[in-house]
Amino acid sequence: MAAVTQGARTPEELEALFEDAFVTGDSEALSGMFAEGAVLAIREGPDAARGTEEIARLAPALWAGDRTYIAEPRRVLQARDTALVVADRAISVVRRGGDGAWRYTIALLSLDSTQTKEEP
Repeated sequence: MAAVTQGARTPEELEALFEDAFVTGDSEALSGMFAEGAVLAIREGPDAARGTEEIARLAPALWAGDRTYIAEPRRVLQARDTALVVADRAISVVRRGGDGAWRYTIALLSLDSTQTKEEP
């Protein structure tokens, strides 16, 4: 997990690290991928978490109910240190910080529910 603490080198890598943290249920790693004052919103929910502390508190609710997040960025539009990441189930604005690491500033997610058993 050293890559998470060092940060993502590209917007695409940030998406992959987010998926990894989501799959492993690592709220600390997940919240560390957000810039201070960032916003995380779930399309299906009424509220948004603002700032890394609120995001860390929201994280366990993200993976409740067998939800998943698959990092599949369809398009990344980058202008210097800011990028728009468009995926099937997410739209995010990411920025490269002074340390060179990319972090989310705004993330709007739509989470999939997985089926634990097959339908008859």
